[in-house]
Amino acid sequence: MSTTTTAPARDAAAGTPAPKATQSPDSRIGLRGNLRHIGALARRNALQIKANPESVFEVVLMPIIFILLFTYVFGGAIAGKGNQDAYVNYLVPGMMAMTGLNIAMAVGTGVNEDFKKGIMDRFRSMPIARSSVLIAKIVVEIGRMLVATAILLGMGFLLGLEIKTSVLDLLAAVGLSLVFGASLMWIFILLGLTMKTAQGVQGVAMLVLMPLQFGSSIFSPPSSMPGWLQSFTDYNPLSNLADAARNLINGGPVAHSVWMTLGWAVLITAITAPLAVAKFRKKT
Repeated sequence: MSTTTTAPARDAAAGTPAPKATQSPDSRIGLRGNLRHIGALARRNALQIKANPESVFEVVLMPIIFILLFTYVFGGAIAGKGNQDAYVNYLVPGMMAMTGLNIAMAVGTGVNEDFKKGIMDRFRSMPIARSSVLIAKIVVEIGRMLVATAILLGMGFLLGLEIKTSVLDLLAAVGLSLVFGASLMWIFILLGLTMKTAQGVQGVAMLVLMPLQFGSSIFSPPSSMPGWLQSFTDYNPLSNLADAARNLINGGPVAHSVWMTLGWAVLITAITAPLAVAKFRKKT
């Protein structure tokens, strides 16, 4: 009696079993599934912060330290002795831009450390969209940025900050800072995925942050700077954000600086977000 055997389908050219078609998790999961995963991962990240209270020190203490330092150490020199109150109205809107920048840098080091701890290995084995891991981290960091901004404004009011426009304009300035800060996070996520160590991320980030922060209108008017530096501040996105927030709070023309800030945010996100997601998929 003869027996019949079956064999797996083979590639006609190579004589090897035909590979099964594969899809990335992102292509198989719909919008509802992505939102559910982002919510679950955001909750995990928030609980991780709750379990490690030391991680919120920079959010709570840094705005207080910086506003006191710059107001009472540099305020008299910039605005004139005894005019620190006037300098607060100049400084606080600018520091809203710096707050987002500092928190964005922490996102990059956090992503890098997650890979070192093996957390990403666990995500690799789960049927979730790779992009949801990064978006959830950004969602939580936007929350941290909102807390830091609220503390900054609270300290500003204690030191004499005045809202010369309206509460809606103040909220618009806060929202603009959050949008731009979220776009910066993609840069530092990409940097965290590229560099080998968290120290490397911090080192490269500081080389970028220092010229952007101090070569801007955050701390002093560009009119006091040399001509070549004024040209740099004109195109510095932090100057655009600082000027937009300052004019929204103190009054003044806002259209140009607001649209420039939004344009920078869209451009940065459009370039770095796809690169960061692609790099993350490659690493996981």
